Amino acid sequence: MTAELNVPRRVVGRSPRRPAAEARPPSLRQTQKEATRNRVLDAARELFDSQGYQGTTIREIARHAGVAVGSVFTNFASKGEILSQVMAARLDGLYAELDRVVPHIRGTTADRLRSIFGVFFAFEATRSKLFLSHIAAAYDWTLPATARPFGTNQRLIDLLRDCLAKGVADGEVDPARDIQDIIDVLLAAYGWTYRLVVTHGADAKAMTEVMDRRVALIAEGFRPR
Repeated sequence: MTAELNVPRRVVGRSPRRPAAEARPPSLRQTQKEATRNRVLDAARELFDSQGYQGTTIREIARHAGVAVGSVFTNFASKGEILSQVMAARLDGLYAELDRVVPHIRGTTADRLRSIFGVFFAFEATRSKLFLSHIAAAYDWTLPATARPFGTNQRLIDLLRDCLAKGVADGEVDPARDIQDIIDVLLAAYGWTYRLVVTHGADAKAMTEVMDRRVALIAEGFRPR
């Protein structure tokens, strides 16, 4: 018996497959736009940290960046969006570290919450006024949808949600409590603690001590009865 040969049939009319084209390098226009964007972000970071959110204008950002006002609006829809981008770029490295560290934090739910906020206070201590600008932008009702002011950072919200969910599983958080309500109270306490920078020149250690006490009060409210 003759074995049947498995010979692939030629598909008529189909051209041989060509290798994918290599990615084109960015054009001069794209490179210049990216350079302008970076100059704007660098200038805005310094101004928000020295003059605050309300005290900084688009015109000042453009002047410090050495670009035209129109060039700023070519890249960003508003001052609030610029601040959101400044904070996003600043926090990316922190969240990468937190993603690595948080699963290894031990202790009660309250202890883990204290550790998370302690990391944030320590990180923001070098630019606490910049973070105050971030908080202030949350009350700017003219912000476009593209802006991400304080309280809308999904990565922080997810960190807190995961911590509280573990607390529910461990029997330390009342499952009848609304997790989002607890997160909102924690964020409110966190943001309000930064007023101590203005009123008392508080550093990371002082703010962490205050937040630790507030976490204890909040934890008393969410523990099972």
